[in-house]
Formats: sequence, C-alpha cells, structure tokens
Amino acid sequence: MQVILLEKINHLGDLGAVVKVKDGYARNFLIPQGHAKRATKAAIAEFETRRAELEKAQAERIAAAEEVASKLNGQVIEIVSKAGVDGRLFGSVTNADIAEAVDKLGFSIKKSQVRTPLGAIKSVGDFPIVIGLMTDITAEVTVRVVAEA
Repeated sequence: MQVILLEKINHLGDLGAVVKVKDGYARNFLIPQGHAKRATKAAIAEFETRRAELEKAQAERIAAAEEVASKLNGQVIEIVSKAGVDGRLFGSVTNADIAEAVDKLGFSIKKSQVRTPLGAIKSVGDFPIVIGLMTDITAEVTVRVVAEA
C-alpha cells in the first residue's frame, strides 16, 4: 500500500514522502496514529495545500523536543529499590519505572521512549539510558539505582 507520510518516520522517510509499506502496517499503525494517509491523488493534492502548515507544526515539535533534550541530557535519575546484600535487586527496574521517575522531574515521556541498551536493570549502580524524544532527537541520562534502606 502506498502512503504519504505526515511526519518523519524512522526507516521510512521524511514529511511528505510517498512510500510503499505493508498493508497491515499502514492500516493498523500509520493511518490510525495519524502518521500517514493513503496516497491517493486527492490526498496528495490536499497534502500539498497543507504542506507549509504541517512543516511548521513539525518544526515546533522538533524545537520543543530539542529543548527537553537539552534539559534532560546529563541528568541523574535516582530510583530506590529493594536489594539483597550482594547488590542484586528483588525484581528489576523497567522502562515504566524510569519513565515514572523522569515524569517526577517534570518531563512528560512515555515508557516506549526509554531505551535501555542492556535490558532491564537488575542490580544496584549507575546505568546509561537513552530517551528517544523524537525520530532523531535523544537525551542521555544516568539512572542511579540505590538499595532501599
């Protein structure tokens, strides 16, 4: 199925690109989420009339994400969790826990934006975490897991 992208999508293309994707991906994700529209002649013509408006909106979202990234970069997020004597946690620190801790700092992020390169955190210590705010905009933070006293 051919769709026209209404915003930049990783591994697909930029705003306004007409790309061919699998039918299910378009029907179940791109179109319902508002990331794309079916690439009909009418939709392409409508997009061309709205191009400036969509580019301006995307530029505003990018600027807001860059501002949040500049404030988040280098932050140390402390999470308290129960741990054994050897420093291993009872359970683990997940993306949801990290997103909740970042929300407490005043930044609104979703758990899907948290990228833990080493998987779930299962021990006490400092861990580098990447938060993907937009397609190309990320913030690097350090999650410090401390044992509950």
